Amino acid sequence: MLKEGQKFPQFKLKNQDGKDVGLKDFTGKWLVVYFYPKDDTPGCTIQGKSFTATKEEFEKANIQVLGVSQDDVASHKDFCDKFAFKIDLLADTEKHLLKETGIGQSEYKGNMYWDRTTFVVNPESTIVKVYQKVTPDGHEQVLLKDIKGLQKAAHPVH
Repeated sequence: MLKEGQKFPQFKLKNQDGKDVGLKDFTGKWLVVYFYPKDDTPGCTIQGKSFTATKEEFEKANIQVLGVSQDDVASHKDFCDKFAFKIDLLADTEKHLLKETGIGQSEYKGNMYWDRTTFVVNPESTIVKVYQKVTPDGHEQVLLKDIKGLQKAAHPVH
């Protein structure tokens, strides 16, 4: 799995509206890329709702949030519409980004799912924090606190 200090891979994936979204779209911004197992499942719904509820807080801190799973655009669109998500969910149906980041898989009820993993990427596209096997409830608050701390450390006030 990719680690802190490594560059986040370049990517171009379609969001829930079929629009191409790539890493270079976020140059100069902090980026949270959270990988989740499957649309419209309990934990993934908690994450989507939490990131939607805190979207303004993230944006005020110059942080963009992207969710990624191997579900397709139509599935993401239904998921976003059902819960009124205001974040982009990217379709990695070919699993290129999932594999490039090195995220593991776990078995649940006889099926293999990608592990819930979050990468924090700084404005220079470098990974500064990795969260593995994330618990969805409250994760967005941990991220906000941690990233604000990283931002202060990167730009200390004298």
